[in-house]
Amino acid sequence: MIGILKYVALDILKNKIIIAYTVLLSLFSWSIFSLEDNAAKGVLSLLNIILLLVPLVSILFSTIYIYNSNEFIELLVSHPVKRSSIWKALFTGLSLSLILAFVLGAGIPILIFADISTALIMTLSGILLSVIFAAIAFLCCIIARDKAKGIGISILIWIYLALLFDGLVLFLFFQLSDYPIEKIAVLLSAFSPIDLSRILILLRLDVSAMMGYTGAVFQNYFGTSYGLLLSFFLLTLWSIIPFYISLRRFNRKDL
Repeated sequence: MIGILKYVALDILKNKIIIAYTVLLSLFSWSIFSLEDNAAKGVLSLLNIILLLVPLVSILFSTIYIYNSNEFIELLVSHPVKRSSIWKALFTGLSLSLILAFVLGAGIPILIFADISTALIMTLSGILLSVIFAAIAFLCCIIARDKAKGIGISILIWIYLALLFDGLVLFLFFQLSDYPIEKIAVLLSAFSPIDLSRILILLRLDVSAMMGYTGAVFQNYFGTSYGLLLSFFLLTLWSIIPFYISLRRFNRKDL
């Protein structure tokens, strides 16, 4: 497993897309913090880029990489190596490469310029989002044998979680505005890792007051140490569950 992991990680780190992704994140991060006098404003500006770009690159790159590695995976399966070890090594190698690209591109500037607690939460959120969307990509690849279909499913999942989910929650707010649904909103946030990460960072920046009563409810649930641990636990589940499902299906799949 270690040998496969090293091969995958080194292969991805030399990939031009990953290098370009790291450089792009770095340019965005350093430029934003250099132009903004207030570090909090810089974090807010960078937040939207991270919440959209990191999941998109993670899910698309991982999906395409797995499909392009089909022959390599079939070759490994023909050897006396456990299927679970192959799948875990691929996932670990991909995840570590994406994490390294994010930390070098955005994590270092954030840790230098932002408040230490905000910087740590933002960096951890970016790392977890990279792993989560890599795990979702693995699930998409194992569900759809056709490459075009798998990439299409990946893009649709990203569009739903990054764009449509917020619209659906907003629609629910308007339709049920006469009822106390703030606690339901807290529950719904757990169904989107991007929303969960956004809430965590915004609460650390103390802008929950701008979110009205709902912001106060989020502050009560996520603003405490218990809420913080619960949020990161939910984000961890988002990375474990899709990968675990894909692993079970891979072990039974006829290649």
